[in-house]
Amino acid sequence: MKKLKIDLPSEKQKLFLRAGAKHIAFGGARGGGKSWAVRTKAKLLAVRYPGIRILIVRRSYPELINNHINILRRELAGIAKYVDKDKVLKFPGGSTINFTYCACDADLDRMQGVEYDVIFLDEATQLSEYQMKTVTACLRGVNEFPKRVYYTCNPGGQGHGYIKRIFIDRRFEVGEDPNDYIFIRSLVTDNKVLLESQPDYLKQLEALPPKLKKAWLEGSWDIFDGQFFEEFRDVPEGYLTRKNTHVIEPFEIPEYYQIYRSFDWGYNKPFSCGWWAVDSDGTAYRILELYGCTGTPNEGVKWTPDKVFSEIHRIETEHRWLKNKHIIGIADPAIWDAESGESLADRAAKYRVYFSPGDNKRIPGWMQMHYRMTFDENGYAMLYIFKNCTAFIRTLPSLKYDSQRPEDLDTDGEDHIADETRYFCMHRQIKPREKTTDGYISDPKRIFLDIDKKDVHPPPVLSRMEIVEGD
Repeated sequence: MKKLKIDLPSEKQKLFLRAGAKHIAFGGARGGGKSWAVRTKAKLLAVRYPGIRILIVRRSYPELINNHINILRRELAGIAKYVDKDKVLKFPGGSTINFTYCACDADLDRMQGVEYDVIFLDEATQLSEYQMKTVTACLRGVNEFPKRVYYTCNPGGQGHGYIKRIFIDRRFEVGEDPNDYIFIRSLVTDNKVLLESQPDYLKQLEALPPKLKKAWLEGSWDIFDGQFFEEFRDVPEGYLTRKNTHVIEPFEIPEYYQIYRSFDWGYNKPFSCGWWAVDSDGTAYRILELYGCTGTPNEGVKWTPDKVFSEIHRIETEHRWLKNKHIIGIADPAIWDAESGESLADRAAKYRVYFSPGDNKRIPGWMQMHYRMTFDENGYAMLYIFKNCTAFIRTLPSLKYDSQRPEDLDTDGEDHIADETRYFCMHRQIKPREKTTDGYISDPKRIFLDIDKKDVHPPPVLSRMEIVEGD
């Protein structure tokens, strides 16, 4: 039989592999080598204890396939056989490594009546406290195998509060024995293999906004509170430069700028439509917006779908920045739902307002917004807001972190403008911006081109009739 091969673990991974408590948490930051540790410990247990039943849980089935099943099938070829129907690896001695996912509470029904000796909750904070406790209730059996639960975790996710309470704050409730719980902190800097194979990964983490950087690079569990877009900056009236601010005076849009339209619909809630101009460097300017509520009349206007799309069409045919322009429309994929026979996208098309489905992944979308709003070493961003877009300026600073999923935005806030901005940013993705302390080292040619960026378009005064007001 083929021999089991194990790569050399890091010092933190060694602590994880040797730990003997009932509940063992590992990680605390991105890139700490958690999935490797899960696979390795599962393989060692399956070979060491013939007949042991092991379970690996992830949030989704694609994550199981990509992070564990495909890799373990390759590593255990000739040692264990994978049965796809049952999602299990079977070893000659009777040991099994089982795989399941838990995207919602209904997925827990598959766990009824089953018993496991060892359970791995990989990326545990992506599960709720209820889901984690329901899965770990399957840890039982009348045998002499070790009974353990292994949690790998990062700050953030809907289970953030539960993991932080028992492993970080060590605030235990009735029935929880402190001796059963240990936490092994591992950062990306502990994972030498990753840093050697992906040297840019550390730079990506270092370029994150301050709070996410503290969570995902430094492993802090105490930073998810307050303003979600903490980098957003406005300035006093009359401040015309783009430096260290996101809100600027409008300027005339050059012909070569590409125009985009982003859209989010709300049923009995606010809808939001934003127009963006993107220059040759990829910098985006929110130049106009249309914002209102679909449930009740807003300032005397009943915003039915027909009213919304007819107004969008009117603006695009009359406003000098938009008329005769090729406009790329991006919208929430939900507007293609057609429960009543006609979708909102179909309704919009009747007014010659066309959209393509946007990428509505939430966390990557928020990250793209963070990347664009980050100021470089000279104080310039990749996203600016014309001061006439008052709804954006009013709502974005009020948005907070979600208490249940702390790296996400609290949807109880007025988040419709943030949503359509997210769709636009996902359509025009950029990489994290690196901050350098010496521009001449990172770009020696700057010694010949060291002229500070200026606003090359003088901002003329625009009349209220030329601006689509936000509120």
